[in-house]
Amino acid sequence: MAMTQTELLHELEPVVAGELNRHEKMAKEWFPHEYIPWSQGRDFDGIYGGEAWQESDSTIPEAARVSLIVNLLTEDNLPSYHHEIATTFGRDGAWGTWVHRWTAEEDRHGTALRDYLTVTRAVDPVALERARMHHMEQGFVTAYGTMLQQLAYVSFQELATRISHRNTGMASGDEGCERLLARIAADENLHMLFYRNLLKAAFELEPNQTMRAVTDVVTTFQMPGTGMEGFARKAMIIAHEGIYDLRLHLDDVLMPVLRQWAVFDKTGLDAEGEKARDELSAFLEKTDATAARFVERREERRARIAARG
Repeated sequence: MAMTQTELLHELEPVVAGELNRHEKMAKEWFPHEYIPWSQGRDFDGIYGGEAWQESDSTIPEAARVSLIVNLLTEDNLPSYHHEIATTFGRDGAWGTWVHRWTAEEDRHGTALRDYLTVTRAVDPVALERARMHHMEQGFVTAYGTMLQQLAYVSFQELATRISHRNTGMASGDEGCERLLARIAADENLHMLFYRNLLKAAFELEPNQTMRAVTDVVTTFQMPGTGMEGFARKAMIIAHEGIYDLRLHLDDVLMPVLRQWAVFDKTGLDAEGEKARDELSAFLEKTDATAARFVERREERRARIAARG
């Protein structure tokens, strides 16, 4: 008889404790204020009578700025994320310790990013604040109803966030921005390892349920910032620049994690488990074809632009 989600939570508790111990040993203490070039700051217009932000204040390319805003607004919804994982995993024992540790580490990402963008005048602070208010008023509610689905989601999402931060930093052409985003990405990578290893243990306990959860998530995955205003347009700008696109999502996020779980090497699945795996395989094949077409069209578009100019 299959375990309930509550039974799985209890069975995974020792794994959570072990992974938490590993995480605390690997995580490096760092301080957001050390990554901010405070001497570059100057007053904006308003109370202190400074200068209003203008486009020429920023040396960061438009696509990188769009990505920075998306990344920061995504980080801003931390209260909703905390609520979701605290509700799912609980606030007691090792699970609860992890929930609060994760939240504390994530909180400094938004702090550091906003300070950096404000001090360096990389983005319009008025537009950024209005976007923050709008995005946080929408909140975030997970699309997944089971603990296994949520574990699968965060395993992929943390890796996706790591890659998005690193690529945004490199696209910025700004040494300080790249340094900060590389630091944030290192946190995200440790978070991914925690969740990925937990789901690997879940595969050993309940392979069929876990396979279904993974398939459900992979085939419906959306980044947590999807609900922000103008997200589709922003995502397209980011994709056309190659910061984060479907090719990267498949090759650098989905496939590495699925390989770590040895999804396609699992034996002893029942009919439902095999069905879920077949659905997953078909989806990945279709996604590969779609990603290839996108990259081909992007290259054709870049070639046309280069020919014109």
